Amino acid sequence: MTIKLITIGKTDDKNLKVLIESYTKRLSHYIRFEFEIIPDIKNVKHLSETQQKDKEGELILSKTQKSDIVILLDENGKQMDSVAFSNYLQKHLNSGIKTLMFVIGGPYGFSEAVYKRANGKLGLSQMTFSHQMVRLFFIEQLYRGFTILRNEPYHHR
Repeated sequence: MTIKLITIGKTDDKNLKVLIESYTKRLSHYIRFEFEIIPDIKNVKHLSETQQKDKEGELILSKTQKSDIVILLDENGKQMDSVAFSNYLQKHLNSGIKTLMFVIGGPYGFSEAVYKRANGKLGLSQMTFSHQMVRLFFIEQLYRGFTILRNEPYHHR
């Protein structure tokens, strides 16, 4: 199985980039992981929030295949602790799917078309984080999930 993370817009903070790269490298010991950044939409000041979400949504949907399981990282998504998330990952690993795709939307969230395509929603917290920090937090949780599945000492229970 491949796990993909699709995001809108680049990470500007070089410290976050270093940490994201570090956890991405660590993840490669457990699973094939792909991190794809869709460039920010140009000239957004001339677009409404809905128009911006629709344009971003078209780009997100162009990255999906029919067979992909698409999970949106959404503030209204199901929240779980790290052990429950590791079990969630294991369930998908056991299902035989080819690609499990997680998506972080733009500043206004997702278009209706993306919500309709999604197979589920996950929430990292009830708190609000910058989209750039969410990338790091999510990739770290993926790594943590795999260490839990392997009974490795990274996660202290």
